[in-house]
Amino acid sequence: MRITILAATGGIGSHLLDQALAAGHEVTAVVRSPQKLPATRARVVAADLADPDPAALRTAVEGADAVLSGLGPRSKSDAEAGVVRRGTSAAIAAMREAGVRRLVVVSAAPVGTVPSPARPNPPRHDPGDGFLLRTVAYPVLKAALRPNYADLARMEDALRDSGLDWTAVRPVRLTDQPLTGHYRTAQGRNLRHGLLISRADVAHCMLAALDRPDSIGRTIGIAR
Repeated sequence: MRITILAATGGIGSHLLDQALAAGHEVTAVVRSPQKLPATRARVVAADLADPDPAALRTAVEGADAVLSGLGPRSKSDAEAGVVRRGTSAAIAAMREAGVRRLVVVSAAPVGTVPSPARPNPPRHDPGDGFLLRTVAYPVLKAALRPNYADLARMEDALRDSGLDWTAVRPVRLTDQPLTGHYRTAQGRNLRHGLLISRADVAHCMLAALDRPDSIGRTIGIAR
């Protein structure tokens, strides 16, 4: 399969790159700073997703069977600037122009209950969240990381409006533990007692979604 990976030097993007190459896919890596990318068999396209160049993104996605995005805000200022929404929207536009339909992105577990322009009154609680997550953990996180989750919620709005075959993977707290391939997923909700997941396993789940037509147009909760 021909896969384009956005933010291929990021925490999840680097795992997507390694795992896709190991699986024998033909990969295009989209990175802001190619010099930061270790020697790789992937085709490399330089593009700053904080300030997307439509021509560069069109070059990156043209001919791809699928696009996978590890794009996420690296700072509060990134989130306030809407880096994820802007970068994803630019990728969607490039995919439409190039006739590429499949898109898998990373989001976050609390996003289903975060208001956005298209969903001003989301559910108060996710059906998969337990009592402590609903009443303690997620209210604190959403207050502390409000710009991050708002950016991701607007990104998901763009997905739903894209007309593409999209999937948004919503992990719980990310760790740097190694790939296990053993984790739980649920469509349209979070997972009870799910607290942690490695970035490597999130990447594994995103690649696996390419072989799951039932994941199209859905969000997927993931936890260990």
